[in-house]
Amino acid sequence: MKIVPRISRWASLALIGALFAYAPQAAAQQPGSAPASPAPTSLTSPEAPTAPDAPPAAGPAGEGGGLVAQVPPKPDRHSDLPHDLSPVGMFMAADWVVKAVMIALVLASFLSWTVCVAKAVEVACARARAKRAFKVVDQSRSLDEAVQRLSKRGGPAVFMVRSANDELHRSLPAMAYAGEAGLKERVVSRLARIDAQAGRRLMRGTGLLATVGAVSPFVGLFGTVWGIMNAFIGISQSHTTNLAVVAPGIAEALLATAFGLVAAIPAVVIYNVFARAISGYRQVMADAAAGVERLVSLDLDFRKVPDERRRSTSILAAE
Repeated sequence: MKIVPRISRWASLALIGALFAYAPQAAAQQPGSAPASPAPTSLTSPEAPTAPDAPPAAGPAGEGGGLVAQVPPKPDRHSDLPHDLSPVGMFMAADWVVKAVMIALVLASFLSWTVCVAKAVEVACARARAKRAFKVVDQSRSLDEAVQRLSKRGGPAVFMVRSANDELHRSLPAMAYAGEAGLKERVVSRLARIDAQAGRRLMRGTGLLATVGAVSPFVGLFGTVWGIMNAFIGISQSHTTNLAVVAPGIAEALLATAFGLVAAIPAVVIYNVFARAISGYRQVMADAAAGVERLVSLDLDFRKVPDERRRSTSILAAE
């Protein structure tokens, strides 16, 4: 009968010990706290060494004292998209067709500015020579005098004076029988051809400006269409309409349009400027041709005057 009290005492002691052992675990498992995890052991197996770059299995302790597991970050789905939206960055990230379009437009713009510089110098020099020659022709009293004063100069206007003088001297033997009408027609024909040749010479290169100004916007538009097509292909492959997917392709497409406008607008402006400048030059050449025709007509009239009267007229004109 003494065994029963002993068993009850031992049972009471075991129950009290179990309560003290269970109390910390119950406090750790209160609502709002994570379950406690066993402390990691410092013993590692030699067959399976711990990787130094392995991510930790648990994070810092939460509010209840437990450890919170860390979720590894998801990889960026669009990490390969170009984020440099500068002109250079967009060019480097563009498709090869769009790159070819941009390079072609840059070369066209470079050629336009080269023609601009070269033709500006050429037109300025030709206009200055024509004005000087016209001034000499307008101040001369005869065609021979104009030839002598322009003997050391060049240019189409000077060539007009020399050509008219050559035609005059070549037609002198036939004038007594055929008259002066044929001489005047031949002189006018020569002057017209010289004027046309000078105008064509100055117009060389301006056709390139017209072509660049007319074609460059459409070439840039082709690059734009190709870039937008690639942008929509990227949307279909990524299965998303996120702006980060659409924006780079559309930006590259619009950059091709901008290149086309940059090449076309200066070319059109330069072409119009040179068209007006060449028209002014041809007006000066027309004035020089008219002056040469007047000198030819004056020489023909003076040939009808007797020698004595011609000498006295020359002396009075010189005085």
